[in-house]
Amino acid sequence: MASLKTETVLNHSTRVILKGKKQNVEVPATCCGTWSWGEKRPWGYTEERDLPGIKEVWNLLNKEKIGFYDGAEGYGPLENERIIGKLLKDMTEEEKGEVIIATKWLPFPIFPGRLWPVGIVGALKKSLERLGVKQVDLYQVHIPVFLFYGIEGIAKGLAECVELGLTKTVGVSNYNEEQMVKMYDELKKYGVPLASNQIEYNLLRTVPEKSGLLAACHERDIVPLAYSPLAQGRLTGKYNSKNLPTGRRMYGNQPWEIIDPLLEAMKEIAEKRAVPISAVALNWVMCKGAIPLGGARNGKQAGENSKALGFRLTNEEVERLDGLSVEGNTLPIVQAG
Repeated sequence: MASLKTETVLNHSTRVILKGKKQNVEVPATCCGTWSWGEKRPWGYTEERDLPGIKEVWNLLNKEKIGFYDGAEGYGPLENERIIGKLLKDMTEEEKGEVIIATKWLPFPIFPGRLWPVGIVGALKKSLERLGVKQVDLYQVHIPVFLFYGIEGIAKGLAECVELGLTKTVGVSNYNEEQMVKMYDELKKYGVPLASNQIEYNLLRTVPEKSGLLAACHERDIVPLAYSPLAQGRLTGKYNSKNLPTGRRMYGNQPWEIIDPLLEAMKEIAEKRAVPISAVALNWVMCKGAIPLGGARNGKQAGENSKALGFRLTNEEVERLDGLSVEGNTLPIVQAG
């Protein structure tokens, strides 16, 4: 198994361990973020237009043996898990065994019956129904919201999910260091490891690195999962100050006079290595010791993202990009970590 902290080249066969109480889960060094699968805002999802492309992504990544997908009940909402469930339904049991599925619980009162710890178990059972599986590989708390109970109650609910065999591992998302360490300590009381913390981390938001959150993850063998590693398309090379992205894209929303010089440096590195600019952005995340969750809505995007595997930026290249990076923003909930 590879360690995200070592200076090695991560490739398609690389596997990273998510720690569990009863069993660990071996995952690829990249993950496919599926926020756009079923989500109308900001992605404008329609089944007729988008489902064929999603199937391309699914087939390509599974063929390359890097089928690791991160979804959530809150995406859609609910439609995301239904889409993944439909894709799984068309697979053989052997094929399903090679796919890694992660989903998330949303501790927010947009759904009934989830404002107590018991709601975590019930929510996961509903997610499993939509996915058409008996167990997920990773179940995560989507945001650090504590309406009627604290981290202690959430930890109890997550531990019960593990004991019931509904998930192999558990994680959190958007937790800052203090929240994450407290969850780690609470889960330990049940003998359950905190497997991961999913955080917004990219060249336009290096807060997790500067705050010490990444180091705190590595010290505890908590795997950092970096969502929005392409800053909602800003780091793909598709956009620039003269060709702006459309829609509401809050992640990585920095002035283009800052982004353009960064993209120029990324382009030079990408051309030298004969890889897409997006692959450079994702590889930078891996060099920092995190698994990037690159989103993809069609086979072309998925293929470009997968090219982040098989090479490693030099220390000089990383330092050059670091010098052009931005610390970014911190908000109480979705960008707490």
